[in-house]
Parts: sequence; structure tokens; C-alpha cells
Amino acid sequence: MQTRPLGTTGPQVSALGLGCMGMSALYGEADRAESIATIHAALEAGVTLLDTGDFYAMGHNEMLIGEALRAAPAALREQALTSVKFGALRDPDSGWSGYDGRPAAVRNFAAYSLQRLGVDHIDVYRIARLDPNVPIEETVGAIAELVEKGHVRHIGLSEVGAETIRRAAATAPIADLQIEYSLISRGIEDEVLPTTRELGIGITAYGVLSRGLISGHFTADRQLAPTDFRSMSPRFQGENLQHNLSLVEALRKIAEQKGVSVAQIAIAWVLSRGEDIVPLVGARTRERLTEALGALDVTLDDADLAAIEQAVPADAAAGDRYPAAQMSHLGTDR
Repeated sequence: MQTRPLGTTGPQVSALGLGCMGMSALYGEADRAESIATIHAALEAGVTLLDTGDFYAMGHNEMLIGEALRAAPAALREQALTSVKFGALRDPDSGWSGYDGRPAAVRNFAAYSLQRLGVDHIDVYRIARLDPNVPIEETVGAIAELVEKGHVRHIGLSEVGAETIRRAAATAPIADLQIEYSLISRGIEDEVLPTTRELGIGITAYGVLSRGLISGHFTADRQLAPTDFRSMSPRFQGENLQHNLSLVEALRKIAEQKGVSVAQIAIAWVLSRGEDIVPLVGARTRERLTEALGALDVTLDDADLAAIEQAVPADAAAGDRYPAAQMSHLGTDR
């Protein structure tokens, strides 16, 4: 498995990370046994980075990863690096109540995550979204205290803009920014990516297949459960969906010419954007994981990249990444 640095202050990680959220929440039913088998298969293939959030199904995802790690051979368990997001507030009806970045809350969230994961430290710890009521310096400072005590190894950020990144980096070393980046979500290219590169901060890119939209497997007639995030996502609605699937078909032609799948070429495109970017693949089954890992064998030359750019230009997608109410939570400077 190829490796990449997680910024200048973070660890070396596998070139692809495994985003485990879909094994517990937001994308319909998932099979527990298959989820654990997929985590094991990822570790066996050399994937080292496992990404989760303490609020994914109210702790279920962390406990699932903890169960998978306990059942894995010691050598594989020791190679696993955990990336955890915290701070999202939920209620018993699965509602969202904002974010809490107060130092006392940071310590509280970390204590529960360590217990659920069954580990003595978290490798990368980050607030999921900026708390507008707490300066980022206070939140990052609290994580830095956890680093000093050995409970956390590295400090990360998630879905914040250039100004917040700079303020955070002036407070403590930041290893990584987790943010959405794909062929049809390229907003970071203008300000965020130049800032992280200037400061030596890595990128873990989530949504590289846009929640399955550009995987090559999503169809216009697919029925989504009411609890599936995509049933509310603007990009999966009506004319937006039809337009976006037309982009996928244009990408499919290029993929077929190279003898690879749509998902593989979409992941390979993100890999091609720089050694400082680690795509997170949200595979929920071993079959999808195997397909995603195949992207590591895809080489895109200048002609390929030009063809992809022509087929799926920047800003070509129809619809926002999130419903309007959630877009407002993507950081005060974004």
C-alpha cells in the first residue's frame, strides 16, 4: 500500500483512508458483520487510517470500529490510526442541535471516544464543524492539552475556511484538515488548499464519490429511505440529479477507455491532485472496498486529466453539497 504524509506534523498514512460513517448512519441500512469484515479487509490491504465521528449514530460507529479492532490480529490492530470528529450535538430523535467546542466539552467528548474505541489515544482529533460561540483558539488549545497528556497524537480541523485554518495553526501545530473534495466539489481549490499547502497541513478528502453520486452505481430510479441523507441532499433531487448523472455518464466514457470503473477514475483524480491529499473512501462492503483500492493502480496522464476536466468541469454540479440549513454550519468564514 502506498503511503502519504498527513501534513508536516502528522503521521505517514495509507494513500487511501476508510471513512466508516456509512456503516452506522445516514446512508440506509448497513450489515454489522459485513462492516466489520470490510474494516478487517481494509487493514489487511494496508489501509491504516480509519475515520469516524463520535456522533455517527450516537457512538455506534466508534463502538463498531472498536469491536473490529479487538477482533483484528495484533499486527493489524497496531497499524490502525484513528481519526475522530467531535462536537456535534444530537437529541434522542436524531435531531441536530449545533456544535460545542468549549474546552470542557472537548475533554468530555474525548473521554467517551477513548472508551468506545477501546484505545489509549486518538491519532487525529478534530471538531466536526466550527462552534460559532467559541473561538477556534480555545477549542484547538483544549485538544493541544490532550496531546500533552498523551490522549491525542495530532490535531485536525474539519470543514473550515482559510482564516480559521490560520488562526488554528497559530495556536498549535495542525496536522490535517478534513474537507469535502471531489470532481464535483472543488471549492477548496481557491483559498483553502493554497492555505493548507503554505502551512504544511495535509488534507483528508471525504465525499470523493459525492456520497455515491459519481460512483457509477447510482441510478435515477433508486429509492432512498427517509433516513438516508441523500433523500434531502439537493444534488440528489429532480433535475439536479438528472444533470449530475449526465456528468457521470460523460466520466464513464473516459473510464471505459482506460478499462477502469467510474469510481476508480473519480478516486484516482483526487489522488492525482497532490501527495498532501488522502482520499477517504466510504466503502461499506468488501466488494466496494476492492473497487476503491483499484484506484491506486490507475495512472492519469495529462491527456486523461484534460479529458476529465472537459467532461466534468469545475462547478459543473447542480445543487449544493448540503441542504441550506446545514450549509450555514460550514464555518463562519466559509
